[in-house]
Amino acid sequence: MKTVLVVEDDLINWRIFKKILTKLGGLATMHTEDAHKVMQIAESKEADLILMDVSLNNSYYQGKAVDGIRITQMLKSNPQTANLPVILVTAHSMPGDRERFLQSSGADGYIPKPVLDQQGFVNQILAKIPNN
Repeated sequence: MKTVLVVEDDLINWRIFKKILTKLGGLATMHTEDAHKVMQIAESKEADLILMDVSLNNSYYQGKAVDGIRITQMLKSNPQTANLPVILVTAHSMPGDRERFLQSSGADGYIPKPVLDQQGFVNQILAKIPNN
């Protein structure tokens, strides 16, 4: 079974994502907003894809506040984790946000919140998971 790590600071969003991913996608899920734990999970290859919230209110790395863009940059610049697919999920969906976030983070995809098309959401994730 493929596993998705959801990096999200809103527990309601986490529960919604978990339900959609398990029921419609047949995927296992993990959750954290701790940047150290994200890096650890990614390096140990416990997740097949990361859903990354852009705005994280309680995430720190080496004593500094970090958001989903910065964590994604760290993942993509690390040879051990550079190939792990990361999809940004965010409520920031103004014109130009998609392109700006993808370019600055190096992420593999972008999904605006709220997720209205649940099957489309799952399909985008499944399409990015290796060997799926």
